[in-house]
Amino acid sequence: MRGIGLALIANFIWGLAALYWMQTKPVEAIDVMAHRGLWTLPVTLFIILCYRRLRETLALISSVRFLGWVALAAFMLTINWGVYVFAVTNERATEASLGYFMLPLLTIALGVFVFGEKPKPVQMLAICLAIAAVLVQLVSYGSLPWISLTLALSFALYAAIRKQIEADSLQGLFLESLCMAPFAIVWLLLTNGAGLGLHGARVDLFLLFSGVFTATPLLTYVAAARSLSLSTIGLLTYVGPTLQLLVAIFILKEPANLITALTFGLVWLGVIAVSVDAWRSSRLAE
Repeated sequence: MRGIGLALIANFIWGLAALYWMQTKPVEAIDVMAHRGLWTLPVTLFIILCYRRLRETLALISSVRFLGWVALAAFMLTINWGVYVFAVTNERATEASLGYFMLPLLTIALGVFVFGEKPKPVQMLAICLAIAAVLVQLVSYGSLPWISLTLALSFALYAAIRKQIEADSLQGLFLESLCMAPFAIVWLLLTNGAGLGLHGARVDLFLLFSGVFTATPLLTYVAAARSLSLSTIGLLTYVGPTLQLLVAIFILKEPANLITALTFGLVWLGVIAVSVDAWRSSRLAE
């Protein structure tokens, strides 16, 4: 039960994230991204120091190749963070939630078309349903759902890159924020604080605590993953985007029409199919 509780805490924080980032308005998304990258560093550094893991973490930086992978992971994470903040502060949180529903399907597609993995029939069905959802948006609105696709693709690529980095999630986030911090500091200097001190103490506090808000769900999620099966973790992961969608529609009052319902319906069918197949496989393996 403890593991499930920790996983739910992480996903509830991610699911309600739009309400947090809305409090940073009217600071621009790129400025919020800089604050998030900078203030995550002292939070992760503090935790690593508490566990006395700084030396072993810094020892991981053993080659230019390793640093290159970390920098690339940090770049993908920066894109993901920036687009998400842009979406929720520009009345497009519904598109952001769709992106995270698409994430497992796009991860499967990445494995098939980029890494040459052999897909199951149910996985190919899920990929086709995700493509159909994108086509529905393209035909209906005359444009691709770029926010959804960018969020899903950037995080899927981030996950693929992280597989090349021999570091756990805490160490990885520390090293990634270590890469982000110099650019964030330069940005804050060039923009006179990137919105800090311009919009009142409340906005400033939300910017300064963005690192805590970023690190907390990740750490609880990692703790949960140690005691839960992958199938259970996978199913609980959908709590986050479901809450994001509910927040977008019922709290942020974003419009939901037939096209939105059809798009989500197609993606959900794919997600359900893959999840049921994964659950059955895990049961047979027990």
